[in-house]
Amino acid sequence: MSQGAAVPDRREQRTTTDEQFHDAELIWDYHQMGHAALPCSVAIALGSHDLGVATAAANLYRAGFFPTLVFTGGNSPTTRARFPRGEAVHYREHALSFGVPDEAILVEPNAANTGQNITFSRHLLQRTGIEVESLMLISKPYMERRSYATCRKLWPEAQVICASEPLSLDAYIKSIGDEKLVIDMLVGDLQRVIEYSALGFAIAQDVPQNVHAAYERLARSGFDSRLIRP
Repeated sequence: MSQGAAVPDRREQRTTTDEQFHDAELIWDYHQMGHAALPCSVAIALGSHDLGVATAAANLYRAGFFPTLVFTGGNSPTTRARFPRGEAVHYREHALSFGVPDEAILVEPNAANTGQNITFSRHLLQRTGIEVESLMLISKPYMERRSYATCRKLWPEAQVICASEPLSLDAYIKSIGDEKLVIDMLVGDLQRVIEYSALGFAIAQDVPQNVHAAYERLARSGFDSRLIRP
């Protein structure tokens, strides 16, 4: 870039309107629990398409927040091509490259949804003889609230702290490279937060009126590819 050339504005790089992006930011902020990182018995990193989850887990391990790290996740239609040997297996390899010792890692390679991530990891820890009083759930930034609500339903006696990569929505979109897809996922996860408690999958979470209104506007505007259809 020549001296004095303008730096591209974020608004020139996106396809959403200012109002749509503001709505997405409201939902992004709501999805994050805002928990302070504290030492825990164990961490469970939830498999997905996003290798940033494994990066965050490795960094938190190296910072001394837990002695044991469980990577959980098999394959899904959205991750099979990216992680052909399974999400947890690829996450483990990524963490090893960041200096996490192999003996600190457990791999749960079969879970196909968040409930199974929690349940299968709990069973693995029980078989391994690791006592869990507190656990750190590490996920994508916009999945913190749903993973928290799921874990509180399935493992109510454990103290749960949520963590993820410390990214703004702008930075996360840049890391994924698809603004529409990211906002679709924000909307889809909020639908699950709203509906899964009635289905018995999670505890209920209060959704502020402005967040719910933002969700409805984005869904009506076509950010709906990750919605559960009736």
